[in-house]
Amino acid sequence: MTGLARPPRRYDYVDVGPEIYVDSFATIRREADLSAVPADAEKLAVRMIHGSGQVDLADDLVVHPLLVGSARAALEAGAPMLCDATMVATGVTRARLPQSNDVLCFLNDPRVPSLAREWHTTRTAAAVSLWEPHLDGAVVAIGNAPTALFHLLEMVLDGGPRPAAIVGCPVGFIGAAESKEALASFASEHGIDIPFVTVRGRRGGSAMTSSALNALAQEEE
Repeated sequence: MTGLARPPRRYDYVDVGPEIYVDSFATIRREADLSAVPADAEKLAVRMIHGSGQVDLADDLVVHPLLVGSARAALEAGAPMLCDATMVATGVTRARLPQSNDVLCFLNDPRVPSLAREWHTTRTAAAVSLWEPHLDGAVVAIGNAPTALFHLLEMVLDGGPRPAAIVGCPVGFIGAAESKEALASFASEHGIDIPFVTVRGRRGGSAMTSSALNALAQEEE
């Protein structure tokens, strides 16, 4: 009908979508050590590994014991997801959202460039301040910019609204590991206990972060 034709098959590979999906998660469970992950966060860990392609990610995952329950309760109540980057927001499967929740990213807001210049910070960090009217009880996802995670924690320390849960997985070589360590030690150092998931070290990124959001949005794998 379209004039298109599949090229001759020359490689042996699985090309049935549902089979790929099921086999991928079975492979992860077979190869990854999930013993240190809270029981209700197993599917979260599996999806994050799926989003990264690295089964050893499980060794670096840090999951707050109340993360899954807190995030799901917030989403069921209609809370928004706040994302640091459009790639993270785009990766959220809207059909999984329990209340057709808003998925918001303010990185392209026209106010951001001037705020970043005024505050001598990155645009991604400046955009986090625009979350404030939506932040109380929200599910927050930071997958790209360490400066955004530091900025969020500084907002909370300054008395700002507290999210219900934080997915803090910025990627990179400058500040990424340090920002995630600040998140992991936030309760012990400052007495403010916000449920979170993070991955120690330099790894992170949009795919891993949106995978975590999709797992938190719906228990079904």
